[in-house]
Amino acid sequence: MNEQSRIETEEVGEPAKPPKARVADAGESAADSFARKRDYLEGFLSQPPRPTEPEPVEPGGDLYEDVIGALKEIYDPEIPVNIYDLGLIYSVEITPDHHARILMTLTTPHCPVAESMPGEVELRVGAVPGIGDAEVELVWDPPWDPQKMSDEAKLELGML
Repeated sequence: MNEQSRIETEEVGEPAKPPKARVADAGESAADSFARKRDYLEGFLSQPPRPTEPEPVEPGGDLYEDVIGALKEIYDPEIPVNIYDLGLIYSVEITPDHHARILMTLTTPHCPVAESMPGEVELRVGAVPGIGDAEVELVWDPPWDPQKMSDEAKLELGML
């Protein structure tokens, strides 16, 4: 064997055992350490509870109108009318922190775009300048019917 391929080894004995912890070393009793410290929570408990979610802003304003404008650019693939005038949008809420919540339905649960339409609405509304986040909830109750269409949509479809 040559000098370069030699590996040196060293035998070691049993490793030293760590010292055992003793309760007397802790400094305070278990009851003291687990007791609730009132001064820590005092300020927190005296505050009134804050709402978990901001209340929506009343409809209106430029941001609200921009969201409605974005919704009017999305068309149903089978009916040549936008989804807002078609009556598929049940509510639009803009929170004080500029998040949009959209409650919508489709003409039928078997609509060919049932899986993709809510995602498209989220993307289009989320792209409106000033909107931080868009959330769409798809509902089936109350069911959509042609009476939910705007007069403009009814006129476009020859129903007036």
